[in-house]
Amino acid sequence: MNYWLIKSEPDAFSIDDLSNRPNQTEAWDGVRNYQARNMMRDQMQIGDQAFFYHSSCKVPAIVGIVEVVSQAYADPSQFDPNSKYYDAKSTKDNPRWQLVDFKLVKKFTQIIPLSSIKADPRLNDMPLVKKGSRLSIMPISAQHWQILTGN
Repeated sequence: MNYWLIKSEPDAFSIDDLSNRPNQTEAWDGVRNYQARNMMRDQMQIGDQAFFYHSSCKVPAIVGIVEVVSQAYADPSQFDPNSKYYDAKSTKDNPRWQLVDFKLVKKFTQIIPLSSIKADPRLNDMPLVKKGSRLSIMPISAQHWQILTGN
């Protein structure tokens, strides 16, 4: 199993929004970074787990856990001219952007703030705390997963 961290601004899509979706499942659309797309397409597998992270908010934090419940497939928003994620260069025969579906596993009652993550020296090499790491999807090592979940 692989572990991940996925970021979302809670004003755009929060863990509560995911909790209110049918089957608590949502397609993770709108990823427009090739490195993040490649991770979804080439590395994410059904059953992988990810931290759900609220970014660009008052208290950036890991707020829960989600599970990958689909293989990567073409992000339909890239074909919709009315979508903010529209990509005129993408075609149905040759889509540029992929997504996976995530299902809520657990919403934390005690969030894990970024300040706590940064304060733990065991997490110093975690991609989230590295300078310049702004990807919306990033891998998490099994060791970091265990430290953060206490398992």
